Amino acid sequence: MRLLVFGTGDYYQRYKKWLVNEEIVALLDNSPAKQNTMMDGKEVLSPQKGICRDFDAVVIMSFYVKAMKAQLKRLGVAEEQIYHFFDLRKLIDLEKNRQDIQCYGISGQEIRDRADTGIALLSTDLAFGGTALALFHMAKALSGAGYPVLFVSMMDGPLRERVEVCRIPVVIDPNLQLATLKETEWLSDFRFILCNSINYYTFLLERDSEIPVIWWLHDSAFFYDGVDKEALRKMPRENLTVLSVGPVPEKTIRGIVPELSVGQLLYGVEDSAGRKDKLGKADEEREDARERMCFVTIGYIEERKGQDILLQAVSMLEKSIREKAVFYLVGQDTSLLAGKLKEQAEDISEMVVTGPVGREALETILNRADVMICPSREDPMPTVAAEAMMHSVPCIVSHVVGTAAYIKEEEDGLIFQSENVSELSAKIRWCVEHRDRVERMGKGARQIFERQFSMNVFEKKLTEIVEKFM
Repeated sequence: MRLLVFGTGDYYQRYKKWLVNEEIVALLDNSPAKQNTMMDGKEVLSPQKGICRDFDAVVIMSFYVKAMKAQLKRLGVAEEQIYHFFDLRKLIDLEKNRQDIQCYGISGQEIRDRADTGIALLSTDLAFGGTALALFHMAKALSGAGYPVLFVSMMDGPLRERVEVCRIPVVIDPNLQLATLKETEWLSDFRFILCNSINYYTFLLERDSEIPVIWWLHDSAFFYDGVDKEALRKMPRENLTVLSVGPVPEKTIRGIVPELSVGQLLYGVEDSAGRKDKLGKADEEREDARERMCFVTIGYIEERKGQDILLQAVSMLEKSIREKAVFYLVGQDTSLLAGKLKEQAEDISEMVVTGPVGREALETILNRADVMICPSREDPMPTVAAEAMMHSVPCIVSHVVGTAAYIKEEEDGLIFQSENVSELSAKIRWCVEHRDRVERMGKGARQIFERQFSMNVFEKKLTEIVEKFM
């Protein structure tokens, strides 16, 4: 087939191995900075130029599938020509294109020997994102309780080193991006399997129902736009336990499959609040660093995370209020939105766009923070909010953020209506004018962490669930 590939970011990098280079006509991207360049030996074109080439199908390599699909249809591309990376199996013969499996800390024979008593935890990646970290904490908890655990991922990443340090064996199986459980023979004898996030929906469409499976959902509605809803409704449910990280994922999946039984399991976060790191050099050089109230927003800069809402809210503040604060915008900053926000932030001296930071730097920022802001348009249960509360940092969250379910207004945090810029601005102003109240809210935020997100609470609930299968 002659393919146009729409999107050259993270999910293109994850899935490009399945595409035959000779079949790719061109890559498409909405970023002017990428257009008319070369990537992997292929031209990167605007969608308008790309669809003028001869092609059979367009593959969307992004979770922004709804907007990108609508854009393609406006340009005249037929519905049946548009595929999502979840649909790649329709275009690819897996048996002819299987990828090698890599094992770390365990051999193939050892996997077979321990399978009948083992627990396989399946992650989408080994990055330091919230979903993979949540599964890592689960793996540590189960391993510490004496269960034989295998950590499995669709792709490698920096988290693997931390998993291996804990003496938990790791398997990297890229085929899990396309294969069903029935086609993944090496997992067929495990005592039970836990899959992390909506990315495993294809994997669960065909399986031996004698194998107990837990599907641990972290995802809001945004991540379901590329899912075949009818296939999801027909997914076999025998021996399938669906668990949700808070109310948002549950509401999402039940909106598609109303009769589905969904339990709750919040993730656990290891308590590192006792480790006090020094201020970063940039802060030390600012004479007023400690006098100013420090607001922090952490996350990939994208429309869904709402950093543009925050920037507008800060812009609305009176100069006298802004001068008493500093705003750190932390996270991946290569998106189109990030480029626009960095330009706009140049006119706001109190706004600091850091880009992505490492784990130690993140701890330093949280130790420096007075308030965490989560301005998301949708966000199921951001781990950064739990980590902030662990550090006794209260959060300002939009009402669609899952964490809002546990916050009492002005007692342990603040809530504003999503996309209500003026309301967010008012909440920030209130914090600057009531620093003593904010400090007291920090103690309440810490109590939320201890009640909902501490490892003790998580391990207790997890043990109750796992014992049913073991």
